[in-house]
Amino acid sequence: MEPMLSVKNLTVKFPTDDGMVAALNGMDLTLNRGETVGLVGESGSGKSVTSQAIMGLFKESRAVIDGEITFEGTDLLALSEDAMRPYRGKKIGMIFQDPLSAMHPFYTVGAQIAEAYQVHNKVSKKAARQVAIDMLGRVGIPDPKRRVDNYPHEFSGGMRQRAMIAMALVCEPELLIADEPTTALDVTVQAQILDLISDLQAETNSAVIFVTHDLGVVAQLCKRVVVMYGGQCVEQASVRQIFQRPSHPYTRGLMASMPHLAGDTDRLTPIPGSPPALLALPKGCIFADRCEFAKIVPDGRCLNMRPELIVEDDHAVRCHGHELKLIDETSLIGAGS
Repeated sequence: MEPMLSVKNLTVKFPTDDGMVAALNGMDLTLNRGETVGLVGESGSGKSVTSQAIMGLFKESRAVIDGEITFEGTDLLALSEDAMRPYRGKKIGMIFQDPLSAMHPFYTVGAQIAEAYQVHNKVSKKAARQVAIDMLGRVGIPDPKRRVDNYPHEFSGGMRQRAMIAMALVCEPELLIADEPTTALDVTVQAQILDLISDLQAETNSAVIFVTHDLGVVAQLCKRVVVMYGGQCVEQASVRQIFQRPSHPYTRGLMASMPHLAGDTDRLTPIPGSPPALLALPKGCIFADRCEFAKIVPDGRCLNMRPELIVEDDHAVRCHGHELKLIDETSLIGAGS
């Protein structure tokens, strides 16, 4: 069966005064209906750019985009801005990281949800307002008939996030992109939001891309994980595979930098160095200068040759050392750091 969403060799570059910034550099991703996939990686790895490219938010910008984004058989990159509008909200919804800045401060919460519904449905303002009230109640806003006329600044952080979810889901999109929706929330509200997204997904059988840097959230919510680094997918596998037997040195470094309740050490193991400068990416593996395994790969290929994404049994890894079987799967997590 063909996947609902297929991203192949996606490249997104932004012109700056210093040159072209390669925010994405050959990104690959697939997503099936009803599936939840987590995008993880350090800040600047390209998670949000991937999400915004899928939404078509760069169509009227100066960004240079190449590659393929196919949604239900339609090439989204080939669509004009006008042709893309019916997809946003109706087919693909997005929960932004900061609802206070994403929602308009001059309009009530209910008016913004109703407007999102009216764009894709020929209904009266009265009917759209009732849909907004029902949706606010559905996402757990108390007394929605009264709160529908509140402005965003009158909501707490958790309530604003719920309202943003209501706006994203009001048209019941087939694909929901959640861009770090719980980053600014306390752990109690975060748990409520994650449960809410899971419950609503089960009701609508929608697919979800969950963008986050929190691996604990990934373990709780996702079925599959895409690990990003330097604008590329460096590893893609099931949650169980990623957490129990990570194969890419960067993934192992992420695992080692997580606190563990059963750990016997007081210090975490950070990944040395910094992410690559997107203005001048290295010609070899983009993780090579932070990877100890690069020293044992022959012919200096880690420094001089970009590794391909090798797929074996639904587990994809972009690493010369893994391809040459030089990285033992039983090696300690974090051995590459």
